[in-house]
Amino acid sequence: MTEMNDKLLKRFFSEHKQEIKDNGFSRRVMKNLPDRNLKISNVWTTCCGALAFILFFATGGLQAIGGILRETFTSMIQYGTANLDIRSILIATTVLLFFGLRRIISAD
Repeated sequence: MTEMNDKLLKRFFSEHKQEIKDNGFSRRVMKNLPDRNLKISNVWTTCCGALAFILFFATGGLQAIGGILRETFTSMIQYGTANLDIRSILIATTVLLFFGLRRIISAD
């Protein structure tokens, strides 16, 4: 019995099918919906960034970076790389900073 009803319903709806024009209604509705996920994401990113910034300074991040750089340059000079080209270091540093800043900016 249900198979017969299914066939009758399918035939009825296929014969009486009507297209309703959208006229941009769906686009206007979607445009006016609040983008809650973006707001939550921005708040979460800001909180995590602030926490990382605080932890970096609280745990002596600057001193650690300074110590590592000092040890690196000292070991380079001690092991005979006195002929090191300073332009190569500046270019490498500039490239690394560029990629780091690009990564930070593209995270938004």
